[in-house]
Amino acid sequence: MTPEERLSELGLTLPKVVAPLAAYVPAVRSGNHVYTSGQLPVVDGKLLATGKVGAEVSPEDAYQLARTCALNALAAVGSVVGDLSNIVRIVKVVGFVASDPAFSGQPQVVNGASELLAEILGDAGKHARSAVGVAVLPLNAPVEVELVAEVV
Repeated sequence: MTPEERLSELGLTLPKVVAPLAAYVPAVRSGNHVYTSGQLPVVDGKLLATGKVGAEVSPEDAYQLARTCALNALAAVGSVVGDLSNIVRIVKVVGFVASDPAFSGQPQVVNGASELLAEILGDAGKHARSAVGVAVLPLNAPVEVELVAEVV
Protein backbone atom coordinates (compact mmCIF):
# COMPACT_ATOMS: atom_id res chain seq x y z
CA MET A 1 0.00 0.00 0.00
CA THR A 2 1.38 3.45 -0.91
CA PRO A 3 1.59 6.27 1.61
CA GLU A 4 -1.15 8.08 -0.30
CA GLU A 5 -3.39 5.00 -0.01
CA ARG A 6 -2.68 4.83 3.72
CA LEU A 7 -3.59 8.50 4.03
CA SER A 8 -6.88 7.81 2.29
CA GLU A 9 -7.52 4.78 4.49
CA LEU A 10 -7.00 7.02 7.55
CA GLY A 11 -9.47 9.55 6.14
CA LEU A 12 -6.69 12.10 5.64
CA THR A 13 -5.50 14.10 2.67
CA LEU A 14 -2.14 15.72 2.19
CA PRO A 15 -2.69 19.46 2.70
CA LYS A 16 -1.22 22.28 0.66
CA VAL A 17 2.16 23.36 1.95
CA VAL A 18 1.82 25.97 4.69
CA ALA A 19 3.22 29.33 3.60
CA PRO A 20 6.33 30.43 5.50
CA LEU A 21 5.92 33.07 8.22
CA ALA A 22 9.30 34.69 7.53
CA ALA A 23 12.42 34.43 5.35
CA TYR A 24 12.73 30.65 4.83
CA VAL A 25 11.33 27.85 2.68
CA PRO A 26 9.16 24.95 3.90
CA ALA A 27 11.66 22.25 2.90
CA VAL A 28 15.12 21.88 1.39
CA ARG A 29 16.63 18.87 -0.32
CA SER A 30 20.33 18.20 0.17
CA GLY A 31 21.48 15.01 -1.50
CA ASN A 32 19.22 12.17 -0.38
CA HIS A 33 17.73 14.08 2.55
CA VAL A 34 14.92 16.59 2.89
CA TYR A 35 14.93 18.92 5.88
CA THR A 36 11.66 20.60 6.75
CA SER A 37 11.25 23.88 8.51
CA GLY A 38 9.21 23.75 11.70
CA GLN A 39 5.56 23.07 10.91
CA LEU A 40 2.76 24.51 13.02
CA PRO A 41 -0.73 23.01 13.45
CA VAL A 42 -2.20 25.05 10.61
CA VAL A 43 -5.20 23.93 8.54
CA ASP A 44 -6.50 26.00 5.63
CA GLY A 45 -4.30 28.91 6.69
CA LYS A 46 -5.57 28.96 10.28
CA LEU A 47 -3.70 28.03 13.44
CA LEU A 48 -5.88 25.45 15.20
CA ALA A 49 -5.03 26.50 18.78
CA THR A 50 -2.86 28.83 20.82
CA GLY A 51 -1.41 28.69 24.30
CA LYS A 52 0.67 26.53 26.56
CA VAL A 53 0.22 22.79 26.89
CA GLY A 54 -0.75 21.96 30.44
CA ALA A 55 -2.52 25.32 30.82
CA GLU A 56 -4.71 26.56 27.93
CA VAL A 57 -4.22 23.41 25.80
CA SER A 58 -4.75 19.87 27.08
CA PRO A 59 -2.12 17.20 26.41
CA GLU A 60 -4.74 15.24 24.43
CA ASP A 61 -5.48 18.22 22.20
CA ALA A 62 -1.75 18.88 21.80
CA TYR A 63 -1.26 15.26 20.69
CA GLN A 64 -3.80 15.86 17.89
CA LEU A 65 -2.10 19.15 17.00
CA ALA A 66 1.22 17.31 16.69
CA ARG A 67 -0.45 14.97 14.18
CA THR A 68 -1.46 18.01 12.14
CA CYS A 69 2.11 19.32 12.29
CA ALA A 70 3.42 15.97 11.00
CA LEU A 71 0.92 15.98 8.14
CA ASN A 72 2.09 19.50 7.23
CA ALA A 73 5.71 18.31 7.37
CA LEU A 74 4.89 15.45 4.98
CA ALA A 75 3.29 17.97 2.63
CA ALA A 76 6.51 20.01 2.75
CA VAL A 77 8.57 16.91 1.93
CA GLY A 78 6.15 16.03 -0.87
CA SER A 79 6.53 19.51 -2.34
CA VAL A 80 10.21 18.75 -2.90
CA VAL A 81 10.13 15.07 -3.94
CA GLY A 82 6.65 14.65 -5.42
CA ASP A 83 5.17 11.29 -4.48
CA LEU A 84 5.44 10.28 -0.81
CA SER A 85 6.59 6.87 -2.05
CA ASN A 86 9.93 8.60 -2.69
CA ILE A 87 10.46 8.71 1.08
CA VAL A 88 12.88 5.94 2.08
CA ARG A 89 12.47 6.67 5.77
CA ILE A 90 11.95 9.42 8.30
CA VAL A 91 15.35 9.81 9.93
CA LYS A 92 14.68 12.36 12.67
CA VAL A 93 11.76 14.26 14.18
CA VAL A 94 12.10 17.22 16.51
CA GLY A 95 8.96 18.29 18.35
CA PHE A 96 8.70 21.54 20.27
CA VAL A 97 5.96 21.89 22.87
CA ALA A 98 5.09 25.30 24.34
CA SER A 99 4.74 24.15 27.92
CA ASP A 100 3.33 25.39 31.17
CA PRO A 101 6.26 25.31 33.64
CA ALA A 102 4.67 22.37 35.50
CA PHE A 103 4.07 20.30 32.33
CA SER A 104 6.55 17.49 31.61
CA GLY A 105 4.64 15.33 29.14
CA GLN A 106 6.37 16.55 25.97
CA PRO A 107 7.19 13.01 24.74
CA GLN A 108 3.52 11.98 24.88
CA VAL A 109 2.49 15.09 22.92
CA VAL A 110 5.09 14.51 20.21
CA ASN A 111 3.92 10.89 19.98
CA GLY A 112 1.07 12.36 17.95
CA ALA A 113 3.53 13.16 15.15
CA SER A 114 5.56 9.97 15.54
CA GLU A 115 2.58 7.66 15.54
CA LEU A 116 1.02 9.33 12.50
CA LEU A 117 4.26 8.98 10.54
CA ALA A 118 4.36 5.26 11.37
CA GLU A 119 0.68 4.86 10.40
CA ILE A 120 1.33 6.45 7.01
CA LEU A 121 4.82 5.13 6.21
CA GLY A 122 4.98 1.87 8.17
CA ASP A 123 8.49 0.94 9.30
CA ALA A 124 9.88 3.78 7.16
CA GLY A 125 8.07 6.17 9.50
CA LYS A 126 10.00 5.01 12.58
CA HIS A 127 12.66 7.54 13.50
CA ALA A 128 15.01 9.07 16.04
CA ARG A 129 13.38 11.93 17.93
CA SER A 130 13.66 14.80 20.36
CA ALA A 131 10.69 16.25 22.28
CA VAL A 132 11.54 19.64 23.73
CA GLY A 133 9.58 21.89 26.07
CA VAL A 134 9.87 25.59 25.24
CA ALA A 135 8.51 28.83 26.66
CA VAL A 136 6.80 30.07 23.49
CA LEU A 137 6.48 29.17 19.80
CA PRO A 138 5.68 31.33 16.74
CA LEU A 139 2.13 32.76 16.78
CA ASN A 140 1.75 31.33 20.31
CA ALA A 141 1.30 27.84 18.78
CA PRO A 142 1.25 24.97 21.28
CA VAL A 143 3.30 22.57 19.11
CA GLU A 144 5.81 22.70 16.26
CA VAL A 145 7.33 19.73 14.42
CA GLU A 146 10.24 19.46 12.00
CA LEU A 147 11.71 16.39 10.39
CA VAL A 148 14.47 14.98 8.24
CA ALA A 149 13.53 12.44 5.58
CA GLU A 150 15.78 10.21 3.52
CA VAL A 151 14.49 10.14 -0.06
CA VAL A 152 15.30 8.54 -3.41
